[in-house]
Amino acid sequence: MNVGRAPDVLVTFALGSCVGICLYDAQHKIGGLSHILLPDSTTQAGPTKNPYRFADSAIPLLVRKLELAGARRAFLKAKIAGGAQMFSAVNNASLSNVGDRNARAVKDTLHKLGIPIIADDTGKNFGRTLFFNTADGSMLIKSANQGEWTL
Repeated sequence: MNVGRAPDVLVTFALGSCVGICLYDAQHKIGGLSHILLPDSTTQAGPTKNPYRFADSAIPLLVRKLELAGARRAFLKAKIAGGAQMFSAVNNASLSNVGDRNARAVKDTLHKLGIPIIADDTGKNFGRTLFFNTADGSMLIKSANQGEWTL
């Protein structure tokens, strides 16, 4: 998870079943990026629990970090990518649909926080690398097999 302001570019690599979430305040040109690994922090306990890994805990932390940097929650918009089904050959149901569960948890958490999703490139069956430009809020997605596109 990181926050930046124009002209910073925030990057997360190797989004497979993970979801990259970009939050952007266009008014103040401040953005944040988080790499979500799992949907629900309540499934983990103990000293190794890392709140930055989970949709339900990382997104509120990212919002708070953005607010501390000068962003206004009312101006935040979201772009998300990832959540692919990378393990279709696996017979373990919890592994084969973790990408979908991650994407749903990110969407649910954003909805609860009142942050609209203005771009969504989730699902499918390929990995992505995400470049988030805090100067204009654009999200460049690159995939080894699919090329690159901007949202």
